[in-house]
Amino acid sequence: MRRMYKEQENLFYYITPYNENYSQLPMPEGVAEGIIKGIYKLKAASGKPKAHLFGSGPMINEVLKAQQMLSEQYKIQTDVWSVTSYNELRRDALTTERWNRLHPAEPEKEPYIAQALKGTEGPIIASTDFMKIVPDQVAPWLNNRLVSLGTDGFGRSDNREHLRRHFEINAEAIVAATLSRLAREGKFNARKAAQAIIDLGLNPEGKDPAFA
Repeated sequence: MRRMYKEQENLFYYITPYNENYSQLPMPEGVAEGIIKGIYKLKAASGKPKAHLFGSGPMINEVLKAQQMLSEQYKIQTDVWSVTSYNELRRDALTTERWNRLHPAEPEKEPYIAQALKGTEGPIIASTDFMKIVPDQVAPWLNNRLVSLGTDGFGRSDNREHLRRHFEINAEAIVAATLSRLAREGKFNARKAAQAIIDLGLNPEGKDPAFA
């Protein structure tokens, strides 16, 4: 209200309601800028991370569960990132690209998404309750590291657990996607990854939920 009315900034805020109750996690120290700009590290790996997990809103719970499963069952350490706005990250990246394009004699600037993940390695698995196109917005600035999991396809309204299992965006699907991508990169045994996908309850020969 202060920014919109008192300071007359050209902006608006919106609230996204979910049909799921969950406890809001405490804010880590030093992440205020990231919250506003679109992304911050919520929970670091206990060792050197081999992959990075993106989540938003209630999907943070699934991502944190996946982080624990990867660590305990497969000895894979991952960082968990909370993405507060893919839209804001994309706007910043496009603005940065425009500046770079119009200032060819100046040193290139980095978009915030690149700054936040600077120095990190490994695949990025983003799981969302929305369509894959939402996290895909930042793919151009992630150097082919992004794997998006989303709810493309015909909606299901039985309950959130069944919906997430159907669309392959739950914790088990996040673990499977992480192991699969690491296997493709030669950083995890491919046969073990294939077996893990079955053990985690996914059907490799099942119909794509986007067309089911």
